Amino acid sequence: MTNQESRDNTPDISGISASGSRWDFSVNRRFVQRSVITVLVLVIGFQLVEWAFGKTKDFLFLLLLSWLIGIAITPVVELLTKNGLKRGLSTFIVLLGLISLVAGFIAAFGQLLASQLASLILQVPTLVIGFTDWLNTSFNLEIDSSSLTESLNLSNTQIANFAQGLAGGIFGIVTSIFGFIFNIFTLLLFTFYFAADAPKIKKTIGSWLPTKQQVIFTTVWQVATEKTGSFVISRVILATLSSVITSIFLLLLDVPYWLPLGLFTGLISQFVPTFGTYIGGTIPAIVAVVNDPKDGLFVVIFMTVYQQIENYFFTPRISSLTMNIHPAVAFGSVIVFANFFGAVGALIGIPIAAAIISIIQTYGKRYELIPELHNIETKP
Repeated sequence: MTNQESRDNTPDISGISASGSRWDFSVNRRFVQRSVITVLVLVIGFQLVEWAFGKTKDFLFLLLLSWLIGIAITPVVELLTKNGLKRGLSTFIVLLGLISLVAGFIAAFGQLLASQLASLILQVPTLVIGFTDWLNTSFNLEIDSSSLTESLNLSNTQIANFAQGLAGGIFGIVTSIFGFIFNIFTLLLFTFYFAADAPKIKKTIGSWLPTKQQVIFTTVWQVATEKTGSFVISRVILATLSSVITSIFLLLLDVPYWLPLGLFTGLISQFVPTFGTYIGGTIPAIVAVVNDPKDGLFVVIFMTVYQQIENYFFTPRISSLTMNIHPAVAFGSVIVFANFFGAVGALIGIPIAAAIISIIQTYGKRYELIPELHNIETKP
């Protein structure tokens, strides 16, 4: 048999499986159509959600802030309720007291804070140049302050634009005074609703759930409210202590811009994890160094001593009933909420993470570890 004949007589095995049956290469058009439609629906849905979030981002932020304030004042509201007052009246009294404290602070320090903050922002390029000159003189460095300010985009024009944007961006509120007032009333309204009508909200949501899920929902609500509320209260107390003590020390040391620097240190050190303590102490130290190098040293010593006092005296007593959040989780929550809602959004990132973690800790299922995992050393 010739080679040509052998090739002609070779069986055609294309499209034949190992079992001898032919593969089916036909395309299921219905499946393809459904897949394409599903992908298009998902893409359109994602675009709609993104558009809706962009339109309601400021309102959602106010809603989250109202919820956090609401659960933070709930213990005081319930204390007044146990003494015979109605829940609505108790909530009104607590909110009125909170508003009075804020109004009193603004009346006493508002003008001073605004003037010092505006001056501090405008003086940032000068402070950077002064601190750079101090580094060059003290450590024989050759840092070009002009190049540094240019690389950091710290020209006077850019600083002025930043100050203007900051004044209009706090809490995501529009620059219009009417918009500001409207958002304040919105914040207070929902805060009152979350605190005063919490039992009604719980009953309404529970009525939509079967009996078994109602038990789970009640437990989750209780744990999330107690843990998150206590966490927020403890952070606020620690931030207030830090702000007051730091501001007084900077004032006694005659460091300029002592009030905004003290508030900055208190807030950042408590609501920005890991790096917050260092950032909160570094900025006042830089300002103090430019004012007087010895003052900078005193500020560093003060920050170090106060941090130890806070860690070993204040925090264990104030935060004894709150949860511990892993630094990585806390830092990640700050980054996420800062991307969503800006600088102020970073301050509510950890409380929101606390609520989520409290729920996971309550109903997260855990299993017994095998010996290989149980014997792993976990100490840092």
